[in-house]
Amino acid sequence: MEINTYATGLFAALLYFGVAVLQFVSLRRGQIYNKYVLIFGFLAVALHFLDIIFSILERSGPLFNVTETSSIIAATISSVVLISSLKKPLLNLLVIIFPLAMLSILASLLSAEKDQASTVHPSIASHILLSVLAYSIFSIAAIQAIIVAYQNFQLRNHRTEGILQAFPSLQDMESLLFEILWVGQILLSLGIFAGFSFSENIWALTGMIHKSFFSIVAWTIFTILLWGRSRMGWRGYTAIKFTLTGFILLFLGFYGTKIAVEYFIS
Repeated sequence: MEINTYATGLFAALLYFGVAVLQFVSLRRGQIYNKYVLIFGFLAVALHFLDIIFSILERSGPLFNVTETSSIIAATISSVVLISSLKKPLLNLLVIIFPLAMLSILASLLSAEKDQASTVHPSIASHILLSVLAYSIFSIAAIQAIIVAYQNFQLRNHRTEGILQAFPSLQDMESLLFEILWVGQILLSLGIFAGFSFSENIWALTGMIHKSFFSIVAWTIFTILLWGRSRMGWRGYTAIKFTLTGFILLFLGFYGTKIAVEYFIS
């Protein structure tokens, strides 16, 4: 791996860590918005994407292995949260997301894969892109659900001091959770449709049957949750349990299969 890739990746990782600490301090002070978090956050994401691009160009193509896929997902999640935070109260998510993005970069740099780049059919590439986007959005939803669970627990126990003061109201946080879920569900639906539309190419990929099974079950769970929200007003711990269950299934399908294929089967 060339020196520019290492330097770009390490600088991005350091920025992620610094911005996460800065945002945590801001939350402790009850400050929701911090312009320096946005400025340095966008810089970290830009360097992260540069690191990914440098790695792909060095190999003349993507690998789509565990570490590279994790890095792409982390960069996507970080950029979506930052852009959305310009209009939505999402900066609090960075305390969790940015350290994970930092770890994804370090894992990618340490692995320093020398494998040959993947050559995929354009139809498969569209399926992979939609899947990565959907997984990224549902990752944001899972983190949001965890924060809503914490907020719900604290309010039930009449604890409103500390970091909780920097959060929007519980109702606003739950509404935001379902907005994120709708976006993720649309992308997941498109990804599944793309997979079945190009079945002759898709099923040639190792582990695709298992990934598809978990994706369809997760899609069903999210569909039930969104229906329950619109028809029966589901919220609170019901929404949290459905969200985390669906995300775990996606995680098992997305990462479980990939890890099994790369590290055990092959």
